[in-house]
Amino acid sequence: MIRFLLLLLFLVMASHSLQGQKVHYIKFRIDHKSELDSVTRMISIDDVRDKVVYAYATGEQMERFRRNTPYDIQLLPLPGNKRLKTAAISADMSGWDAYPSYGQYEAMMDSMASAYPDICELDTIGKTVLGRSLLVMRITDHPGREEDEPELFYTSTMHGNEAVGYVLMLRLIDTLLTSYGQDERITNLVDSIDIFINPNANPDGTYGHDDQTLSEASRYNANGVDLNRNFPDPQDGPHPDGQSWQPETRAMMDFAKKQHITLSANFHGGAEVANYPWDTWERSHADSSWLRHISRIYAESAQENSPEGYFSILTPSGIIKGTDWYTIYGGRQDYMTYFQQSREVTMEISDDKIPPASTLPDYWNYNREALLRYMEQCLRGIRGVVSDEWGKPLKAMVEVVGHDREQDSSMVFTDPDVGDYHRMIDTGNYDLRFSAAGYSDTLVRNIKVGREQVNRMDVVMRRIVQSVDEDGPGNRFICYPNPFQDVLHVEVHFQREVENLVIQLADAQGRIVRSMEIEHTPPGLHRFNLNTSGGSLSPGSYYIRIRAGSRTFTRKLLHLY
Repeated sequence: MIRFLLLLLFLVMASHSLQGQKVHYIKFRIDHKSELDSVTRMISIDDVRDKVVYAYATGEQMERFRRNTPYDIQLLPLPGNKRLKTAAISADMSGWDAYPSYGQYEAMMDSMASAYPDICELDTIGKTVLGRSLLVMRITDHPGREEDEPELFYTSTMHGNEAVGYVLMLRLIDTLLTSYGQDERITNLVDSIDIFINPNANPDGTYGHDDQTLSEASRYNANGVDLNRNFPDPQDGPHPDGQSWQPETRAMMDFAKKQHITLSANFHGGAEVANYPWDTWERSHADSSWLRHISRIYAESAQENSPEGYFSILTPSGIIKGTDWYTIYGGRQDYMTYFQQSREVTMEISDDKIPPASTLPDYWNYNREALLRYMEQCLRGIRGVVSDEWGKPLKAMVEVVGHDREQDSSMVFTDPDVGDYHRMIDTGNYDLRFSAAGYSDTLVRNIKVGREQVNRMDVVMRRIVQSVDEDGPGNRFICYPNPFQDVLHVEVHFQREVENLVIQLADAQGRIVRSMEIEHTPPGLHRFNLNTSGGSLSPGSYYIRIRAGSRTFTRKLLHLY
């Protein structure tokens, strides 16, 4: 009887039900790293160490995984499935050595926003499956307006049972607000950066039992979906996990499209390492040397401010490229980096997903300096404002010639509200090309970038004559928007009649994906629309080609979901 009760207790610890769906935590051994590509498409990998894989699986995933793989699977207790008291009143959070209840979390965010209205504002960017709020605090010297500033985004706990970053983000908000005007460094950060902080991206997972406890915190959201596999993927398309976009995912995507995030970090737990792009491709990003640099800045700072061994268990340097660890598809890091032309690093900051609350001040001490130093990186590189001859801000693409790659979507775009761009990049000399619909490309050569420095380069672009003829200078047609999503607009102006006008949209391999042909086109301005909605086009680089008689003109475009 005792053995039966112990077995029953273990099974309860090893799995729990989420919206009627059982969740398991397992481990098994692989023979070769290449096996992970098929594994990650079936279950949610959590960690890989010495060819031992730790992973989560719903009941359905577990059944399919057992049926289709030869592995000897061991069932483990669910991480974070422990009894933890949360703060009952606000005073219980004063020492930052407690996890808040959900009600306390909302109250703290409201209280901080109310206390410092001149430098912050609180936004609910969406609701979870169960109706909890996805809260983002904006901190900047003028929160009511757009300025020539980089935008930084910190977000945590999209896996609901990885809660250290949750409390650290709350404490960071408090530190930025209370130190403004008192601490010169923090004042400069708030004055120079538009800072957005989302402490908990999956409150339904964190409060899996009820609003008062983390005792059944779950990796998944309330629908049993791993949110860090639920984003559009650069390689596998819009739904790599086979799931619809969850409310939490849609909220993050809408927020990213609304804002113009320059640099972001996504805080997790279960390991201690800075994980940089790509998670989906073995190859390196065009800015891989710079991504390694900013990852090292975080990792080295964490190591310098902690006991020996912190942030060095997985790798001595404390950094790793995603696919060198294990491949995932549908991660937020690659979504932000590829589809939003931001740069994001995933910070794993605690081996224990939900450590004792008494240790939370220690984790703050380990990471405080790293959090600030990472923020400062969005003030480095090349920045400026792009406008027309009358000072109107432009939406323009900024491309580092010979460095940026379409396959990485590594070019950046100006924020059309202000016209500002922020191109973080490693040391070196660079040529920048500025492109905007209806304007002549502007090439600026030999811009020098030093380590931990910024070089300002404002650009005024000149409108071009919209003509397509034998002698027409510059760009001879207009297509917009760029990047495009659902509809691509094409405008051409002919000075004389054109026989056999052909408009084609081709992918990076030259395959024609949309086409229209007109036998006779009279002189004048003509507008055409190419409908690209419906999900039939993968994200990436495309080319619009206009063939007017014997002449062909081409322009490069970027398609986003």
